[in-house]
Amino acid sequence: MGQTITEKIFSEHVGHPVYAGEIVRSPIDMVIGNDITTPISIKAFEDSGATKLANPEGFSIVLDHFIPAKDIASANQARISRDFAKKHAMKHFFDEKDMGIEHALLPEKGLVVPGDVIIGADSHTCTHGALGAFSTGMGSTDLAFAMITGGNWFKVPESIKVVLSGKPGTYTTGKDIILEVIRMIGVDGALYRTLEFVGSTIQYLSMDDRFSMCNMAIEAGAKSGIVAYDDITAEFLADKPLAREPKIHYSDDDATYVQVLEIDVGRLEPVIAYPFLPSNGHSLSQAVSDKIKVDQAFIGSCTNGRLSDLKIAAEILKGKRVHQDVRLIVTPGTQRIVREATKLGYIDIIIDAGGVVSNPTCGACLGGYMGILGDNEVAVATTNRNFVGRMGSRSSKVYLANSAVAAASAITGYITDPSTIH
Repeated sequence: MGQTITEKIFSEHVGHPVYAGEIVRSPIDMVIGNDITTPISIKAFEDSGATKLANPEGFSIVLDHFIPAKDIASANQARISRDFAKKHAMKHFFDEKDMGIEHALLPEKGLVVPGDVIIGADSHTCTHGALGAFSTGMGSTDLAFAMITGGNWFKVPESIKVVLSGKPGTYTTGKDIILEVIRMIGVDGALYRTLEFVGSTIQYLSMDDRFSMCNMAIEAGAKSGIVAYDDITAEFLADKPLAREPKIHYSDDDATYVQVLEIDVGRLEPVIAYPFLPSNGHSLSQAVSDKIKVDQAFIGSCTNGRLSDLKIAAEILKGKRVHQDVRLIVTPGTQRIVREATKLGYIDIIIDAGGVVSNPTCGACLGGYMGILGDNEVAVATTNRNFVGRMGSRSSKVYLANSAVAAASAITGYITDPSTIH
């Protein structure tokens, strides 16, 4: 009986063949905590009487939501993680000294690799499935259990095969592909399932595109997203000191899928998700005709804060000015991305155009800081959620888009087709 890539990853970890629906106790290769969720895990860890981490090499804490601290409460919250990291001499602890958004930073550091089982107390942990790993979000007490034991219990998820065909247009990205998937099946269409992305389009998708797709699998209710290892994955990993030897798995031809989705990416326009759900997708043409005025354009987050996002924004903004009624905020995913973007001139272009570049942080995406929306304000954002009040005031509105659309819209003051910016 054939297996999916997800079933094979769990089979390798537990030492015998397993299939969707089975409950397994699996070792975990990397446990990821952040400044919001980890203090709860630490308390549960210490309340249990545990004195040491089961797998110190497989535990990382990334302070990324409210760092540098936005207020006294966030400073005190961060200190809990700092004290724990110092007490346990943690090797993989990241704060201002080497900061980044966790789901951009860990792949950059080589701490998540193909074939891994990865958990994090953040719903967008599914991002790392782009490397051919099983990666999913769990609760803080689930993290504590993994910290204590080195493993956790999983129900092996069923898989949905997402077959992508055709070459994407110039401004059609991985963000648009996943927004189209969510539009097709809804925010609960993949509950406790894996979205497995396959097809001829994959060869045209950079790792940044793949990270975006897997990142937003959770917005369809999925347990994880995954893309099989290929030459593009290998190239991405080539210059990184990998924490483990990759374990490469591929789905069998006769593997069982509960659903197959087919998308002709060659004909797919950029997708704009209107308020107040990521599934409320419309074509860019529709959004342009609706003449949606924006107060803020945001480029960043764990979905679209990578170097390619800054590159496309800089290409569109070069020689232009941000509209006088618009604030453009750009948040790179990591310090390394900031450095590379600076060397390549992207940061100067963005600033010259009237944009502001912040430190790496999740702040704006969750309405925490560095870009909060006021009453009745409208944003076009490369973030992953547009729920009521997600980025600030409950009367504000967020339209989800790719980085090219966000940059073009910053120039005109309305949601705009980037191909019309000359």
